[in-house]
Amino acid sequence: MGQQAKDGETVIIKKYANRRLYNTRTSSYITLDHLAQMVKENTDFKVIDAKSGSDLTHTILTQIIMEEEQNGEQMLPTNFLRQLISMYGNSMQALLPSYLEASMDHFRENQNKLRKAIEDSIGANPLAQIAQRNMEMFKAAAAAFVPGASAAAEAKPAAEAKTGAGGGNELDALRQQMADMQKKLDQLSQ
Repeated sequence: MGQQAKDGETVIIKKYANRRLYNTRTSSYITLDHLAQMVKENTDFKVIDAKSGSDLTHTILTQIIMEEEQNGEQMLPTNFLRQLISMYGNSMQALLPSYLEASMDHFRENQNKLRKAIEDSIGANPLAQIAQRNMEMFKAAAAAFVPGASAAAEAKPAAEAKTGAGGGNELDALRQQMADMQKKLDQLSQ
């Protein structure tokens, strides 16, 4: 797909007349969805017209926003869009791009601070600690009602380490568990 640009390099995307986009780094055709993913991955790219060499990045990014607004949940309120349109030709038009960019940077900083604060508070949250203890007690209770379940759960990582992804040994462990359960059922019925 996008591949991260090496050492701050900008990935060049060529746009052809047939509306196809060509990633020069991966030597493959891509879609607007790929470009949207590259933006989310913070991959720097520049879209240029293959014939004229003109920079189309702004137009393509706007097109991605339009598709996101059409296909997904709308993020830009109608009133905001109207206000934005009304700024075209206004004497404040030149100031608006830098203002919006600074506002978005500030919003991202606050979002990261909030995320970190939530993560830090969950670790110190007594309710989260109680939930973890409850899960441990639930596992212990389940092991008491299903003999061999805890041994099988502990044996599973060792079996997966031997086979790589838990292939044949996991099946053998399940068969052994079933045989043990059958023996216990036979003993109970006698």
